[in-house]
Amino acid sequence: MPVSHHDASEHLKRILSFGDAERIKVLLSRKDEKLPPRVPGASLTSAESIERRWRLVQISSESRAALLGADFSFGDLFAHNIENLIGTVKLPVGLIGPLRVNGLFAQKDFYVPLATTEAALVASYHRGALLISEAGGASTAVLAEGVSRAPGFAFNSIFEAGSFVAWAVSQLETFRTVAEGTTNHGKLVDMRVTIEGNHVYLNFEFLTGDAAGQNMVTIATQAVCDHIIAHTPVKPDHYFVEANLSGDKKASAQSFQSVRGRKVTAEVLLSAGLIAKRLHTTPEQMAKYWRMSALGGVMSGTIGVQGHYANGLAALYIACGQDAACVSESAVGVTRFETTSDGSLYASVTLPNLIVGTVGGGTSLPSQKACLEILGLAGNGHARALAEVAAALSLAGELSIIGALSAQQFSRAHEKRARGLDPEGAVEK
Repeated sequence: MPVSHHDASEHLKRILSFGDAERIKVLLSRKDEKLPPRVPGASLTSAESIERRWRLVQISSESRAALLGADFSFGDLFAHNIENLIGTVKLPVGLIGPLRVNGLFAQKDFYVPLATTEAALVASYHRGALLISEAGGASTAVLAEGVSRAPGFAFNSIFEAGSFVAWAVSQLETFRTVAEGTTNHGKLVDMRVTIEGNHVYLNFEFLTGDAAGQNMVTIATQAVCDHIIAHTPVKPDHYFVEANLSGDKKASAQSFQSVRGRKVTAEVLLSAGLIAKRLHTTPEQMAKYWRMSALGGVMSGTIGVQGHYANGLAALYIACGQDAACVSESAVGVTRFETTSDGSLYASVTLPNLIVGTVGGGTSLPSQKACLEILGLAGNGHARALAEVAAALSLAGELSIIGALSAQQFSRAHEKRARGLDPEGAVEK
C-alpha cells in the first residue's frame, strides 16, 4: 500500500535509529542458533504437563498465580477446547438489562452478561437496553440460517472444470447422504457452484442445529471431498477443503447475498419524549447523524452500515463461550434510523452473519455455561433465541452510541468511565 513521501521519510528515520545499514541487516538476518525447548503436551491437561510448560517461561510467582491459580485441578475441563494449556485469563463480566425481546424465538426480559475490559461499554449497552425495554421491547426475527464450507478443485482446463461441474450438480443427494453420515445434527441443504478459469468452488451450505457449526461443517465437507476424489470421473489436479469463498471469519461483500450462521433483524419504535428523557437528544438529530455516518461508511469502504456491533457481540461471545473470531463476520450488517410522521424514531438492525450456538465449542465450560444460564439459553433448543438476543443487543448499542454522539456526550462519557474522573460513576442511575 502506498504512503506519502513525508511518511516514508519519517519512517526511514525511525528505522535508521537502530543503526547503520549493516546493523539493520544483522537484525533482519536469519538466525541459526539452537532453538529453546518447544512447548510440550498438546492437548494434555494433567498437572504434570501444565508444570512442564511453566518451566519454559520466566515469570513472577504472583503472575503465575494470576494465570494458573492456587489449585488448578480442573484442567481436564479444557481438554477439548485448547492445546498447551497453562491457565486461564480472567475477564470482568458485567450485567445489563432488562432487555425486552419480542422475537420469534426469544420472548422475555433478558439480563445479558458481557465480558470486556473496555470501560463505558457495559454502561452504554445497559442504557440502550433500558431504552428499548421502556419502549415495549425490540421485535426480532431470524430470517435465514446456514453455515457454509467452500472446497476448491483445480483442473487442467476449463473443459475439465465444466465436465466436473456437470457431474457434481447431479450428485447433491449423494453428497447429502455422505455429509449427514458424519453428524447427528447437521443437514446439507444446498450447494452453490462457482467456476473461475480451471478452478471450481463448491460452496456447501448446512443447517447446524443448536451448534455454531464451524467444526461440524468442516468434518462433513471433508467427507464429501473424500467421496468426490474417489468417485468423480474427472479427477482434479489438487483440491482444498476450504478455498476461502465461504466468508469464514472475515467481513466479505457476499455477506448480504446469502447467510452465514443466522440472519437476524431487530427493530424498535421510540417516542421523542423517551429519547429526550434517556438520551438527551431528538429523533431528528439521531436520524441526521445516521445519514452522515452512512455516507462516511460508504466513502471509507465499510461492508454494511453500522456503528459498533463488534463491541457488544465480542463481549457477548466471550461471556457465552462463542468463537470470538467469528465477530469478524458477525459484526457486518445495516443499521437504519428514520423519523416517523408523528416525530418518533424508527430504528432497526439487520445482521446476516451471526455465528452463535448454545451447544458445542466453549458453551459447556463452567463460566460460559453460567452466562448462558443467566440468559436462560443453555443447551439444546436455544440457538435461534440467542441469535435474536444478539441482534437486540446490537440495536441497544447502536441507539446508545448514536444518542451519545447526537447529544455531544460521547467523548465525555468515555473520559468519565475510562479515566475514572466521574465522581458519580459508581452511582446507579
